[in-house]
Amino acid sequence: MRPRPVTSPTGSVCHRYEDNLPLLDMKVPPVPFAGYEWHIARRFLLARRSEGGISLMSLISILGITIAVFALVATLAVRSGYRTNFVTTIIGANAHATLHPHVTVDDRGNRVRAIHPDAQLIAELADLPGVIRAVPQVRAQVIGTSGIANAGVDLYGMPIAAMTALPIIGGTSEGRDSSHATIGSLDSLKDGIAVGEGLARTLGVGLGETIRLVSPTGVQTPFGAAPRINAYEVTFIFSAGRYDIDNTRAYLPLAEAQKFLGHKSTINEIAITLDDPESVDALAPTLQERAGNAYFTWTWKDSSGAFLQALQMEDNLMFILMSILVLVATSNIISGLIMLIKNKSATIGILRAIGLTRGSIIRIFFLVGAIIGITGTILGLLAGCLFAIYIDPIFDAVNWLAEGEVWDPEVRLLASLPAEIRTADILAASGLALALTFVASVIPALRAARMPPGLAIRYE
Repeated sequence: MRPRPVTSPTGSVCHRYEDNLPLLDMKVPPVPFAGYEWHIARRFLLARRSEGGISLMSLISILGITIAVFALVATLAVRSGYRTNFVTTIIGANAHATLHPHVTVDDRGNRVRAIHPDAQLIAELADLPGVIRAVPQVRAQVIGTSGIANAGVDLYGMPIAAMTALPIIGGTSEGRDSSHATIGSLDSLKDGIAVGEGLARTLGVGLGETIRLVSPTGVQTPFGAAPRINAYEVTFIFSAGRYDIDNTRAYLPLAEAQKFLGHKSTINEIAITLDDPESVDALAPTLQERAGNAYFTWTWKDSSGAFLQALQMEDNLMFILMSILVLVATSNIISGLIMLIKNKSATIGILRAIGLTRGSIIRIFFLVGAIIGITGTILGLLAGCLFAIYIDPIFDAVNWLAEGEVWDPEVRLLASLPAEIRTADILAASGLALALTFVASVIPALRAARMPPGLAIRYE
């Protein structure tokens, strides 16, 4: 059905179709997204089904997008919180970079990894830009026993002042799980030992009780090497919120640890703390150059790099999977708009007949889909943010319903499920949902614009 131009009584050109239905002579403002386009889109969106509308379909589409965006935001928040909690614990309970001496051979032919601390070197390292402190320390694997249980212990020996400065251990960090509190005081550590909460629970000891440490690399006697054994009073119990740290770690003052481990005046590590832990890779070459060939550098990213890469890969994969869910939800917009176009075909023909352009028709149906998508996206973002904010009571309820089988700290390495709302995650989720919504809205809108007005109202 092709139109042929005719002249209206006013002298302007209009068109007449083969079925002799002339277009009315009407001047339409050529302003995109004009007020009348918004008005028509709103009428289409809110029209009842008996009037040819898709109000129920609109609600279903909004609900689908809301659920999809909520799932995406909640997933990204949990993944971001997990990574932040993991990194915060790592950099709050450990040195950001560590200088280890190379293995040497002592006078007796024994291979040892120990070196006399160089006060000048330690001072120079502490004065480097970006370095907060450089601390000498000793570290060893020993056995802890309380008479009723035994456990492997990762023993650290460092100055009490440096131990207090550790954010997680010293108790000054917000990163520690709020459900755990430290017991005792580091001020009394000179007369005892600090142990993790899990280690204390495994050994069955509390504050003021005694544990024995056994070092397999003991003293040399005429009958061979004898293990070193010493008893210490538990004066401080800490919780880092990480299962692997709380269940294995203990701290002694540097002098006492050197005495117990047979280091005399030597150390086997120099622990370095930075003001920006994320910049450790850039600063590591400078540390190595200043320390010289007697040491090699090991950073927190070296020890946890594989795990962080696995987290990043999992984040990307999770985003892709959740994007598919958003794509499925936005497909409801296409089906809903197609139904609307079919029900409103006569109205479309009349609108075209009175002078609306194809561009106006496209924009009207695009607005219908965009309003659905924007509404669903906003509701989904709000629901996802509320989930992240109130994740602790929500998760406690879920864990209670599942009888405590949802979260196992031994597997997850964290005491609870964390969540963190990041601006980048919010922008990524909303941008994806809106982009898919707009694309889904354009496709049926183009179909509506191609509908010939004469054919649309032929049987009306």
